[in-house]
Amino acid sequence: MKHKSSDIPGIIAPPPLIYVTSLLLGLLLNIILPIHIGKETFLFPIGWIFSGMGLFIVIGSFVTFKKAGTDVDPYRPTKTIVMAGPYRFTRNPMYLSLTLLYMGITLLRNTLWPVMFLPLVLGIMHYGVIKREELYLEKKFGETYLDYKSKVRRWI
Repeated sequence: MKHKSSDIPGIIAPPPLIYVTSLLLGLLLNIILPIHIGKETFLFPIGWIFSGMGLFIVIGSFVTFKKAGTDVDPYRPTKTIVMAGPYRFTRNPMYLSLTLLYMGITLLRNTLWPVMFLPLVLGIMHYGVIKREELYLEKKFGETYLDYKSKVRRWI
């Protein structure tokens, strides 16, 4: 019988799934009952900027994780605390990038529904993912992680 490893943070769901589920629900609701944010001529370039920033940050995050020799999969043990690249500015650049992509797509689609769901998404991420990961990293890496945590913000 296969048993769960104790060397994982025990998050409630994969972060991309949390964001994608909410985004798709918002886009579906927009088909049924459209609620627009504003003028597309204004939103369209901002949506591309947010999406581009999100892609830039996530690519940098993946490259930095690969160079550090650790896995991005939260269901596998973390081998090291990554403090280089985008991790110098935020402890959660991948989640920041997911938020930027989420907002970028929302602006490009000009729909308010996903924006209304975003506080719920961020609450789920905070309590169901980030806090669990932080406890896991504190237990696994002790002072090394606590020192990093004291110097680098959770988001930005």
